[in-house]
Amino acid sequence: MHVPYSDTVTVMKKIAGRLTASHWGVGVVNVEKGRIISVDSHPQDPKGSAINGNIAGSLHGRARVLRPAVRQGWLENGPGHRGVERGKDRFIEVDWDQALDLVANELKRVRVDHGNEAIFAGSYGWSSAGRFHHAQSQLKRFLNTQGGFVRSEGNYSYNAALVLMPHIVGHYRQHVVQATRWSVVARHTKLVVLFGGVAERNTQVSDGGVSRHKTADNLNACAKAGVRFVNISPLRGDCMETLEAQWLPPRPGTDTAVMLGLAHTLYTEDLYDRAFIKSHTVGFDKFLRYLSGQEDGVAKTAEWAAQISGLEADTIRELAREMASKRTMLSTAAGVQRTDYGEQVLWMTVTLASMLGQIGLPGGGYTIGYGVNANIGNTERLFRWATLPQGKNPVENFIPVAMISEMLLKPGTQYPYNGQQRTFPDIKMVWWAGGNPFHHHQDLNRLHQAFQRPDTIIVNEFNWASTARHADIVLPVAAPQERCDFGAGKSDDGLVPMPAHVQPAGQARTEYDIYCDLSERLGSLAEFSEGRDGDQWLRVLWEQTQQAAEQAQVELPDWDTFIAGDMLQIPDPSPDQVFLADYRADPDAHPLPTPSGKIELYSEAIAGFGLDDCPGHATWFEVRDQQRPGHERYPLFMLSGQPKTRLHSQLDNGDYSKQYKIKDREPVLVHPQDAAPRNLQDGDVVELYNERGRCLAGVRITDDIRQGCIFLWTGAWHDPDYSTASHRDRHGNPNVLTHDERTSSLAQGPAAHSTQVQMQRFDDPLPTVTVHEAPEFASLP
Repeated sequence: MHVPYSDTVTVMKKIAGRLTASHWGVGVVNVEKGRIISVDSHPQDPKGSAINGNIAGSLHGRARVLRPAVRQGWLENGPGHRGVERGKDRFIEVDWDQALDLVANELKRVRVDHGNEAIFAGSYGWSSAGRFHHAQSQLKRFLNTQGGFVRSEGNYSYNAALVLMPHIVGHYRQHVVQATRWSVVARHTKLVVLFGGVAERNTQVSDGGVSRHKTADNLNACAKAGVRFVNISPLRGDCMETLEAQWLPPRPGTDTAVMLGLAHTLYTEDLYDRAFIKSHTVGFDKFLRYLSGQEDGVAKTAEWAAQISGLEADTIRELAREMASKRTMLSTAAGVQRTDYGEQVLWMTVTLASMLGQIGLPGGGYTIGYGVNANIGNTERLFRWATLPQGKNPVENFIPVAMISEMLLKPGTQYPYNGQQRTFPDIKMVWWAGGNPFHHHQDLNRLHQAFQRPDTIIVNEFNWASTARHADIVLPVAAPQERCDFGAGKSDDGLVPMPAHVQPAGQARTEYDIYCDLSERLGSLAEFSEGRDGDQWLRVLWEQTQQAAEQAQVELPDWDTFIAGDMLQIPDPSPDQVFLADYRADPDAHPLPTPSGKIELYSEAIAGFGLDDCPGHATWFEVRDQQRPGHERYPLFMLSGQPKTRLHSQLDNGDYSKQYKIKDREPVLVHPQDAAPRNLQDGDVVELYNERGRCLAGVRITDDIRQGCIFLWTGAWHDPDYSTASHRDRHGNPNVLTHDERTSSLAQGPAAHSTQVQMQRFDDPLPTVTVHEAPEFASLP
């Protein structure tokens, strides 16, 4: 099939040349007098994201980084000086030559004195949606020309799946690509059971970008076709109202127990598929010893699951019978595994689906990750887009992504990870670009202490969010709308031109130009730039994308035509795909990449690791906060998740994000029966607290949250009040409350959703939120 360029796009002249791409969709940029005044959604996007409403206000906000800046204590006393703590010190603005000289000299010092294993490139985050101006690729390419760096492995979104799934089914990143399409569900499925829901707010975004938001329409098509949805989540809003889903709100962190109760019913009532278990799985006999109680003396009955989860035993049994009686899709949201022992809910999802025996059937089986972004189950890319080559990293050492604080606080300490014993490096320099650990990491007070340890921290940023305030050197970078690029999602079917619409604010520059100047100082310019400027690199990357398209029989226009035009829509490569269909049809001809070639309900490899917190089969563990002495003081389970008003913490100072705040604080959802005894009214400000920290938030009273739970969106820029003993966050960032323990010693993933807190009305004068302003500057001595 040859698809000519003229068939991939209908050019809309009114918007041609005005587009931008973000992880939350295509935007149409409106400029007046050299200033972006607004960004609209693309007229062909069926569900354009209102997050575009943050761009103008954030780019022109008072928190914009306008000039290079150096922390006063570092500038006056040198690297490693332990004077005023990072995060509390003032900054001094300097010119670019001085800033780049400081960076180049410090990089040389660390390399000579400590070696490249003392450099950590912490560029974890979503950065911009551009293919060339991609923060991680740029920084890693630069540092690879300087001898390399320690990196992070995995991600905060679904790290447990990345580590666990290869042991029991196969590589999770491939599973995401292979997910059964929602259109197939609409035609074949009768029941979708959603563990953790499928939150529409999450489906606004996709890594790399999304050209058209299709999830809402596709889910509504399922409901229209008669598919029944069951939303097993403490938050009713984790499922669209239009789906009319049955809401079963369990106690947070108990999904594994619920699944075990379902599995026990299937087994004892002989509703499970013996033939599929025998032909396509291994280890069921060992799992059955645990399920039946032979292993530990506790049968995992529906009554047992009900006592743990708070759901009714009859409800669990009835759901199990319904699942076995019709074509059923099990969906487990990525957020469900971001709990203590999060690997277990994933393993139990596969086990339960195997017992139902519908894996590989159209509309049956399971999917882990529906709703984690805009594209899973909706579309995929036909061919790979080009990307800036990063080169080879000579340093082999890495850390699991959620162990930043641990690494900085405990250099030289050994730790387990995926069956290995690894050792933390002794980091002297941290360079962060394209992310915000003071949003996505846990226990921010601990992270604040960890950030005091390195000699030097460099941050590339265009807003003075908390990570920049914890830096020694801050380099102002151009925003996506201030530079030329093209957008293309990792799992999307669109290509989006991203011309520069305005000049960079203040003295901000593109990261590529910054690294070119640094490379020249360090004698590696030819290796880093290969003799090309930014525009030449863009043309090279576009030519490579054209070549990939040609091999897929798709014609793309030349660069100049593309960058001045509309987005291109590429055909979906597999609109009718069914996850693991080939494996179901012939497991011998299409074995899985596991030791047995089959689904491993019991893993000899994992059992051989001898881990107390992750044995050889799916197992129930109580969350850690429930086991700590004095946990009764913190009776509320705190849920935290992706907000609808921004992507994580990006552009929190934008107009759309700010309009949903309550008295300048992030909103927290509270059940009426939790509000009443605390004398809370809608719109009050509360203080949330536990032994790890405190934060303020604005109350929204609703019965859409399970009693005994609260829900606080993530991403409010961390705004600690250092005049208080607890460094109370004034703004509503939940990660001052979350613990910094990981899912287990197998995956070492983040476990933010296993948090308990107390809540009380805040009657003191409200402190001013300061993080949306620039920090205090000092003058050169």
